[in-house]
Amino acid sequence: MARIIQADEAVDEAVTLLEGGNLVAIPTETVYGLAADATNGEAVARIFEAKDRPRFNPLIAHVADMAMARQIAVFDDLAEKLTDKFWPGALTLVLPAAQKSQISGLVTAGLKTIAVRMPVGVARLIAARLGKPLAAPSANPSGKLSATTAADVEAGLGDRIPLIVDGGPARIGVESTIMKVEEDSLTLLRPGGVSVEDIEAATGRPVRRLSSGSAVEAPGMLASHYAPDAGLRLNAVEVHDGEALLAFGAIRAAGADRAKAVMNLSPDGNLLEAAANLFSHLHRLDRLGARIIVVEPIPDRGLGAAINDRLSRAAAPRGVPET
Repeated sequence: MARIIQADEAVDEAVTLLEGGNLVAIPTETVYGLAADATNGEAVARIFEAKDRPRFNPLIAHVADMAMARQIAVFDDLAEKLTDKFWPGALTLVLPAAQKSQISGLVTAGLKTIAVRMPVGVARLIAARLGKPLAAPSANPSGKLSATTAADVEAGLGDRIPLIVDGGPARIGVESTIMKVEEDSLTLLRPGGVSVEDIEAATGRPVRRLSSGSAVEAPGMLASHYAPDAGLRLNAVEVHDGEALLAFGAIRAAGADRAKAVMNLSPDGNLLEAAANLFSHLHRLDRLGARIIVVEPIPDRGLGAAINDRLSRAAAPRGVPET
């Protein structure tokens, strides 16, 4: 089983393990990540093995600073404007991969682009001490709920990795926004911890949304993802006997008193609080064994877009071949 060590005591051991080609679960401000040295192909392959992750699904490279970022990606003026405003933080940029980059081809899944982010906190410190980018998808079995606490990581991957760095509950609670920057245009690949509205305000440019069924260019684009064991029913206005309820705001769906259990993402209707609670509440409801978790409507603005994206993927039909 993995050892769980508090973040302020774990950095040296984490770096030693990563230098040896091992995996380490690390906290970020978004969710916990399963980290490996992004330049070590065998280490990156262990991520896919530990998560049972499809090899065609690319990973994010987490960097310590802009010097490290420029070694692996090409930044134009628009990308620089985004990093000035949102880095370090919950924004991943998909950019042309730099020539002669040492990043493993497994990280980019053979694409000519690379997803790169500068995280906040201990993840950035570990990358700095290692001196190399960290390949770090979410620290959970592929397709399952993301982990926002060390305990969540242990429940999903504790028997597959040597160390979990415990940084407490993730502050944001949903993954980073992924934005492709190409030919002076912006395309949203995954909504997340930075809202599209804030990105448009910072750049003065519109953000294009992809149509459903677009090719996988970044993590989190598979139709079925972030799923609990229970089925999900979204935008519920009524609860049936034996169902668990994921609530939002002050007004309950009809029949809420019949729910097997109720957890409220934010009694005050605060989307920041709701995002931070999303995966932890789903984990808790799922452990109760309800066959169905019903979810009350959540506004599709700001962080609500990221929350609804995760919920729609969690509710998607399962067992369908991934393309």
